[in-house]
Amino acid sequence: MTSVGLRNIAIILTFVAGIFQPAAAAENLPKASPDRMEGRIKALSHFGKNSDGGVDRVAYTDADLHGRAYIISELEAMGLTVRIDAAANIFARREGRDPSAKPILFGSHIDSVPGGGNYDGPTGVIAAMEVIDLLNAANIQTTRPLELVVFSNEEGGLVGSLAMRGHLQPSALAVVNASGRSIADGTNFIGGNISDIASAEVRADTYEAFIELHIEQGGILDEEKLDIGVVEGIVGIGWWDVTIDGYANHGGTTAMNNRRDAMVSAAELTLAVNRIALEMDGRQVATVGRIQAFPGAPNVIPGRVEMSLEIRDLEQAKIDQVYAAVEKAAAEIAARTKTGISFKEIDVASEPAPTDIRMRKIIETAARELGYSYRTMPSGAGHDAQDMVHIAPTGMIFVPSVGGVSHSPNEFTTPDAMAKGADVLAHTILAIDADALEK
Repeated sequence: MTSVGLRNIAIILTFVAGIFQPAAAAENLPKASPDRMEGRIKALSHFGKNSDGGVDRVAYTDADLHGRAYIISELEAMGLTVRIDAAANIFARREGRDPSAKPILFGSHIDSVPGGGNYDGPTGVIAAMEVIDLLNAANIQTTRPLELVVFSNEEGGLVGSLAMRGHLQPSALAVVNASGRSIADGTNFIGGNISDIASAEVRADTYEAFIELHIEQGGILDEEKLDIGVVEGIVGIGWWDVTIDGYANHGGTTAMNNRRDAMVSAAELTLAVNRIALEMDGRQVATVGRIQAFPGAPNVIPGRVEMSLEIRDLEQAKIDQVYAAVEKAAAEIAARTKTGISFKEIDVASEPAPTDIRMRKIIETAARELGYSYRTMPSGAGHDAQDMVHIAPTGMIFVPSVGGVSHSPNEFTTPDAMAKGADVLAHTILAIDADALEK
């Protein structure tokens, strides 16, 4: 055989090896290290640590800045190329065999609510870092570049991902969070550049996929002793201010049958909201979380009550259906109690954000092949993934929250649970990389 023939065979073999390398790589990938992941969680928890055992690593504080510096130092030590965009999102890139291919993006956030815990957000970032460690240890190079992302100010309104989507409103930049800094000043403080915020927007064809791992923040996985939640999507949220108008009068001299008590109407409506959400088929939730009576004196029949209504579901049609039923019940209550009930929709609600069906199937397959138990489920809380669904095919992985506790110093996810999540994340990324080659 000629040298040209041998060279052609070598080229073909190299190409074939490239095609099958990701699948083979998944078989050779080591398991995630619970100790290493918990060690990083504990190291990060020093930044903003409070006396209750949780963290006050609110976005734009010194603790946030120092926590980000710790994460960046770890990413650079892994050999990744780190950059910060204008919205202060941190990106760390690991090159693939084809640098021109669309990268696979994965990550979460590290900022907390005031008095928060150590796992909401950081678990996803630490799991993403663990994936890089596993790939480095196995000397596996993906075909596509990989990018790890740490979103800025997730807890304060999904600021980093909204900027990537191009939906960070100019009016939001003046909002001051618990750090005492505005979003504009805070973004600059942690390394962004608010004057160039438009450059943070990402085109919809930039990434092959986005995957976010997060603690569940609810108790379903823990109660059912399951390892993994495959997130179907992030629920939409409808918010309304409800006003009930009655007639204020003396609480001692007004006969019971002559009252137009706004609080009685409010109580009946609250019970109706609960009943409707319970009895209607589906997984919708509805909540009255705020209520105030006026004039608010013990001896005065309330003449007006202001209350809130929140409805969440994975489908907008179900949110609309629940609201219609609540509105009908309110009309009946108003007629019977001789009060007026009005609803004002609040324009800060979010639309449902279903995850990509292909990503769900890949995550399910990864969990099943690893021997980990799983179930599909919606996310009742908001996440950066709800913005990312508009940028790339998005998947989301949940790991159990012990006792369903979150936004609390008592929030906890076991090291073994985190490691299983990181295993599923790693195998998902390799499967996406292999699947992309088959398109």
